[in-house]
Amino acid sequence: MEIVMSESSPSQAPALESEYHLQVYRRLPLVPARGSGARIWDSNGREYIDALAGIAVLNVGHCHPHVVAAIQRQAAQLTHISNFFVTEAQAQLARRLCELSGLDRVFFNNSGAEANEGAFKLARNWYHSKRGGSPRGGVIVSMEGCFHGRTLATIAAGKDLYQQGFEPIPSGYRRIPFNDVAALDRAVDGDTAAVIIEPIQGEGGVTAATPEFMQAARQICSDRGAALIFDEVQCGMGRTGTMFAFEQYGVRPDILSLAKGLGGGVPIGATLVSQDIADALPKGRHGTTFGGNPLACAAALATIEVIEDEDLLDRASELGDYLVEKLEAAREHQTSIKEIRGLGLMRGVVLDFEGAGVVRRMLDKGVISNCTALNVMRLIPPLVISKRDLDTVISIMLQAIAEEKEALKNQA
Repeated sequence: MEIVMSESSPSQAPALESEYHLQVYRRLPLVPARGSGARIWDSNGREYIDALAGIAVLNVGHCHPHVVAAIQRQAAQLTHISNFFVTEAQAQLARRLCELSGLDRVFFNNSGAEANEGAFKLARNWYHSKRGGSPRGGVIVSMEGCFHGRTLATIAAGKDLYQQGFEPIPSGYRRIPFNDVAALDRAVDGDTAAVIIEPIQGEGGVTAATPEFMQAARQICSDRGAALIFDEVQCGMGRTGTMFAFEQYGVRPDILSLAKGLGGGVPIGATLVSQDIADALPKGRHGTTFGGNPLACAAALATIEVIEDEDLLDRASELGDYLVEKLEAAREHQTSIKEIRGLGLMRGVVLDFEGAGVVRRMLDKGVISNCTALNVMRLIPPLVISKRDLDTVISIMLQAIAEEKEALKNQA
C-alpha cells in the first residue's frame, strides 16, 4: 500500500486515528509533515516554532543533517541483528557513554521506562547478591512528583494518578517528599535497594533538586549500602548545559538512566552502572531483543557528535540564561508568572492559573508548547533554536498568558 503525504491536501490522519488508534492521547489539532531545526510544517504547509522538541527528544533539532546521514548509512547496511551478536555501532556508543559519564558499563534498551525498569532490576539484583539471595528487602525509594515511565514497575514508583485502574500495583516502592533531606534519612535503611531521583522533575513541574539534597542522597546511599539512581531520561544529553545534569551538582550516581535526547529522534534508552553493580548480574539474567540495535546506536553516536561539534552544551547554558533574563524582566508587568524554574534549556514558567488554554493560544499563534503539573509552562526547545526564534516563543507565550488570564477573568 502506498502512503501519500502532501502539504497541499487535507490529511486523513485525524479521522484514521479517531477510528483505529487507542484513544489515550489528548492530541493537538495539527498533523506535522516535516521538520528542520527548531521548526516544523504541518500537513497544510503552516510553519511552527517547536518549543517542545518532541518532549525533550530532539535536542539537536528536527532532521539534523548529520543524524539523518548516519541513519541513512546504517539503514542501508544493517538495521537489526539481535544481541546474540556485537555490532560496531553498539560497541562504539557504549564506549562513548561510559567515557562521558564516568560509569563503567551500559545496557541498551528502547525507552526511558525500560531504562528505569533496568535500573530497578540491576539495583535489586545487586542488593540481593550482597545478602546471599535473601528474598526480603529490595525497596526502591522515589520522590513525590516524580515520573519514571508507564510500565507497572515505573508507575509503582510514581504518582498515584498513574496507578489508578492498574491494580494490584507491584510492591517494594516507597515515596518521600522531594528535596527533604530528613525524610530521605528516615527512609533509607537496611531494606533499601536504591534511591531514584530526577535531577529535574520534568512532569513534576520542572522542579530541580537542591544541591544539598543531591549531596545528602549520595552520602546516605554510600553509608547505608543503597544504590543511587539518577533518572536523566528528560534532563540528560546536554539539556541543562552539561552532558548530564548530575554534573551540575558534582555528584555521580551508581546507576544512570537515559533515553529521549539520546537518539536524535530515534527510540533508544540506556542504563549505565558502576562496575560493582554490573559484576553482580550473571549472564542471561537480563536482556532485550531490540535494545541497542545498529540503527538506534548509529543515530545516538551522531547525536553526541552534533552536541559536541556544535558546542550545544554552552549554547544550552547561554540561551537558558537569556530565557530566564527575559522572563524575569517580564514578571514586572506580567503578574500571572509566579516563578521560573529549571536549568539550561529545561525551564518551567509557573502560572497562577491552569495553562492548558495558554498552550492552545500559543499553537494558534504558531508556537508548539506544553503545560505540565497543570500550571507550569514547560519550555524545552531544541538546543539549536536561534535567539530570534526564542524571542518569538517568549513574546507569543506572554501574549497567550495575558489573553488567557483575561478570558478567565471575563468568565468568572
